[in-house]
Order: sequence, then C-alpha cells, then structure tokens
Amino acid sequence: MDPVNRAAARRCFMLLAVVLVSVPAFAQVDFSGNWAARFYEDATDRGGGPDIGDYVGLPLNDAARMRGDTWSASMFTLPEWQCRPHGSDYIWRGPQEMRIWKDVDPVTREITAFNTEWLRSMTVPVYLDGRPHPPAWAPHTWWGFKTAEWVGDMLKVTVTHVKENYMKRNGLARSDLATLNEFWIRRDNWLTIITVVDDPVFLTEPLVRSTHYELDVHQQIPPYPCDVVEEVERAKGAVPHWLPGTNPDLRNFSKKYGVPFEATRDGAATMYPEYLPKLRKLVQGAGKEEVVATGTALLGARQDLDFTDGDIHVWPVRGAVYLLVGAGGNITESAGRDGALLVDTGTERMTDKVLAALRQLQQQLSVTTSPHLAFGSTTQTMPPLNSHEPPRPVRFIINTQADSDHTGGNAKIYESGKTFTGGNVTVGKEAPDGASIIAHDNVLKRMSAPAAGQPPSPFNALPAQTYRQESMKLSYFFNGEGIQIIHLPAAHTDGDSIVHFRYSDVISTGDVFTPARYPIIDVERGGSIQGTIDGLNRILDLAIPEFRLEGGTMIVPGHGRVCDATDVGYYRDMVTIVRDRIQDLIAKGMTLAQIKAARPTLDYDTRYGGEPGSAQTFVETVFRSLSEKKK
Repeated sequence: MDPVNRAAARRCFMLLAVVLVSVPAFAQVDFSGNWAARFYEDATDRGGGPDIGDYVGLPLNDAARMRGDTWSASMFTLPEWQCRPHGSDYIWRGPQEMRIWKDVDPVTREITAFNTEWLRSMTVPVYLDGRPHPPAWAPHTWWGFKTAEWVGDMLKVTVTHVKENYMKRNGLARSDLATLNEFWIRRDNWLTIITVVDDPVFLTEPLVRSTHYELDVHQQIPPYPCDVVEEVERAKGAVPHWLPGTNPDLRNFSKKYGVPFEATRDGAATMYPEYLPKLRKLVQGAGKEEVVATGTALLGARQDLDFTDGDIHVWPVRGAVYLLVGAGGNITESAGRDGALLVDTGTERMTDKVLAALRQLQQQLSVTTSPHLAFGSTTQTMPPLNSHEPPRPVRFIINTQADSDHTGGNAKIYESGKTFTGGNVTVGKEAPDGASIIAHDNVLKRMSAPAAGQPPSPFNALPAQTYRQESMKLSYFFNGEGIQIIHLPAAHTDGDSIVHFRYSDVISTGDVFTPARYPIIDVERGGSIQGTIDGLNRILDLAIPEFRLEGGTMIVPGHGRVCDATDVGYYRDMVTIVRDRIQDLIAKGMTLAQIKAARPTLDYDTRYGGEPGSAQTFVETVFRSLSEKKK
C-alpha cells in the first residue's frame, strides 16, 4: 500500500476506534429479532448481481483479477455449486431475511451466544463464552467459527475456518485463508453490520463493507429447499471457464457506465479520493487500454501443511475415525473395540510419538464412564481402581502410496501390531506376528524395487497383502463398519488408493488430494494430470453433502486439514482449469518456456503456490503429462 492509501486507512481505523470507545463499557445489547435487509449500499450487486468486470473500489491483487476475468457464470450449473449459499461475509449483503436469537446462561443470566439464521443458511452460532477457536486442521464451513466480545454496546465478532466463497457474484473470490471481523451495532430498530475481510490470497489490504437491517416484527423466514439437478448436458468432469484473454464481457461494465477500462482494474487505489487525478487523465485518453494482467502476483500464502510442531495431534473426524496430524503425511485411524486400523503411517522419525498417541487414544476410549448403580446395601459408587483396559493393537495398515512420508512408520508400527490367526488361517512360525499391511500391488513394487540409487524399504515395512483390481474390501466389519479400498490409476502415481469408511462416511485420499498446495504428480512412477482429475471426480462421486453443499462425507487429505466434498470441488476446478489452459497453449505450439512465461496458474498461485517454485514445477509436470499423452 502506498503512503497515501496507508494514511487513509489509518484515518478509517482511527475513526472506528473513536466509535468503539465512545459507548459505555460492559453493556449487553439484545440483537434478537427478525431483521429485513435495506439496500442502501450496492443495491445492484445485492439484487440481480454485479456486472462482469466490475472491480471498482476493491483492493484486488492480480490473482483476484485473473480469477474474475476467466470466470464463467455457467460454473453455477455444476452439481457442486448449484446449492452453494452465500459465505460468512457476503451473506450479510444478500437479499434475504435474517433472524437473531440469544442463548442465556441459567445461572449468571449472561448472554452466552447469539444465533443467526438467513433464508439460505443453517443456524450460525456466535459464542460469547470465551471458548477458543478450533485448531488449523479442523474443517471449514460456509459461515466459519465465530466468537465475540463486547466493546461497549457494540459486538465485535471474529470469524475463522471459512470456506472459499465469492467476494462478488461476478467471479471475484474470497479464499478459505481469510479471517473476518464483524461489528454489530444496534440503534433502536436499526442494525448496522460492518464486515472487515483480511484475505492474504486475493486482497492487498482489508476490505471494509457495511450493511443495514430494519427490525420487522411481521417477518417470517420460509423454508428454502434446494435440489441438485442436471441443468446442462456436458462431458463428465468438464468445468466451465474462459481461457485467459477470451472473455467477451470484460468491458461491459466499463462501456455501460463510461468508466475507463484501466480504472476498473486499479485495485485499492480506486477506494480513495486521491485517485481522482489519475481517473481524469484516463478519461481524457480513454479507449487506449488493453486487457492485460498488471504487475506481479503475490507469492502464495505460506502454510505448514503437516502442522509440524514436534507433537502428534488427534482430531475426531466422525464415528470411529480420527485424524493424526504432525507425522508428515496425515494418518487416518479407525479406533475401537476391534483395535486400530491406520491409513498411512507418517515419517519414520515420528513413529514413536505416533505409537504413543495411538496408545493414549485407545486408553481414552476404554475408560469406564460411570459405575453400575444398584439399590440398598448392594449400591457401590466407588469407581474401579483401574479404569483403563490395555490398549488394543494395530491390526491393519493401509498404504495409499509408496512415499516415505506416508510409509516411513510401517516397520515399527507393524512390529507393535498384531494379526489374529486361527482356524483355516496359517498358525505357527509362518504366521505374521505384526499388523497386516495392505496396498495396491504397484506400491509393493515401488517399495521393494525403488528407482536407481534409492534403497528398498525394510522387509517388515512392505505390504504383505496387495490387490490388483479396481478395489478391495476388508473381509468383515472393523469397528462397526465396512472398509473399501479403491484404486485410482495414474493419479499421483500408478499405485494410489483411497479408503472409504462406509458407516462413518469418511474418505482418506492420500496425496491425490492435498488442499493447500498444487498436486504433486510423479510422472516417472505412472502419475498423470488426467488421472489426478479422474481421481478427484471419483472422490466427488462417492461423497454426499449433508446440507448446503457442506458436511456429509468427510475427507481426510494426504496433507492438510479435514475437508468435505466442497473443498474437493474447488480443488478439482483448479486442476481442471489449469489443465485446460496449458492444453490450449500446447495446441498453439508454445514451448514449455513460453508457457511458463504466460503464467497459466497466476490466479491460483497465491493459494496453492506457497512453496517457492511449486507453481513452475506444477506447470512443467502438466506440460510433460499432456505432451507424453500425445505421443
């Protein structure tokens, strides 16, 4: 931000600070009621929707502009997006009714939470009881996790864990790395909401917007069901978008209002009065601008994909399924009376801590919750002296791939585990003592005979049970559910598997899906861009959202936080769109160097390109995969 803009921003926040301290402290205003939106700001945007190319007054970076430039409204017809609601920041501006009610502590009689509900939303709680926000590996939702504190009569709300959504309904996106603040101000029958969005992916400075509501005692929010239908006939896996430089509607807004085209693309500067001299010059020379990306996109937001703080953290996903993070690649565990089943085992150096976390979880699950109570002289309320059963063993390990950050703990965890034998199963010296390791047959080949210069994996780390077909199932329920292992050919490698816990409805994906970085496609080991896209679409075919395209089937990626089908959908869109762009440039006869210079990933680099050079590596891998396919 230049000095002029910084000074203007400081003035804005100083004014807000004056408002905050000018009201009495420790008050608790009641925001309860039915509220009707009043369109005093951006009425066109909030009704029929904004014009394509209307970016004025928004602090956008190059990534945001390219995302808007290449967006097609046909995206709304995809099954993944037909019932998508407004996100946490945008829903305040939607043309829809809103209701607020409060929760009150029965002892202190203090307000512990406000609950909000819009026409197209679920109940969204705003907690005032001091609870912390979830950890970084927790799933995100459309409306995020909200906590609040009183600042005089005003409520300041902090929002984290939001899903990606639109900043404007013309292709401008707000990322899932954004943090939001809301300021609720009530004056009699009027409610003012100020939202402040800080997005390291798409914004160069915070975006501040305001909305007004009026109390409406006659308002009733009706039900709003939404059914996904086949709106458009298209090839499976196709994602609508405009190739860079081909969107015919980008100048519509500029021509409609007589605004110089360049002025629609000048980002944060257009928010301040100091921009007027430049605007006058542009008006005098209007018509000379060209549709080009300006400046240099920001580097991607750096993220610790593996949450490597030296400890193993356990997160309950659903049912008997848990996520273990901090071991390198994610570990998915089914834990219960039948013992433990692991999907992947992390790196070798973290194995001791993984085993300790497994034992601790098993002990927690076996704690006696309450004594049995009888009557009279037989009543015994003293708990058992030892309420812990011995931890149950790891019985199965399923490897989604051969990479060492997913198989490094195999040998040691195998040795700590147990395979039960008897009956028509081999018994005696030939029977396996440790856990049963399962993987696709290509994983066994990669681990036992790796590329030249790499040592083979230890014998006890190798899969003893492999499959070659499209899928395999465990022969019986484990911890109360069926478990299916599905091969995704030619994706990250040629041996990738995903694991579906069918009762808990959780899918562990391995590195076919890693939501915070570009795909790593190992072409040398049989991976491909098309196989990756096919794998992502296979996951979407299996997943069923619970409501409003979130929840339902939960997804544990190879690295990163817990997700759902929506997160996979955004990722599938990105991979497909980049594939289409590079395919188009190859068809035009461009070399790899020319394609890299064209920056076909520019609008995604700030989200997925956090590691230096990762965007260029991804472009090169896609180029190589598509070029080899043509041969």
